[in-house]
Amino acid sequence: MDEWMYPLSLAAMALMGFTFYQNSSMKMALLTAAIGVYLVYSHETGHTMADYKNDVIESIDKSAREFVKPIEKPASQEK
Repeated sequence: MDEWMYPLSLAAMALMGFTFYQNSSMKMALLTAAIGVYLVYSHETGHTMADYKNDVIESIDKSAREFVKPIEKPASQEK
């Protein structure tokens, strides 16, 4: 069934885009076309929005760890 997911999703996007176009809903037709282009792009290249999201979260986490460093006590306060 997994081998049919990509062609079926493209067919669904094409059908939805055509239906929106026929009903004079150009914004929805363009949105559907953009989603279809994203599906083709992510399938062909392997780059997904989840990968981008994970990279951003890792970058934020790394920056936060570097920003919050433990405050060391001055030598006069140590016992």
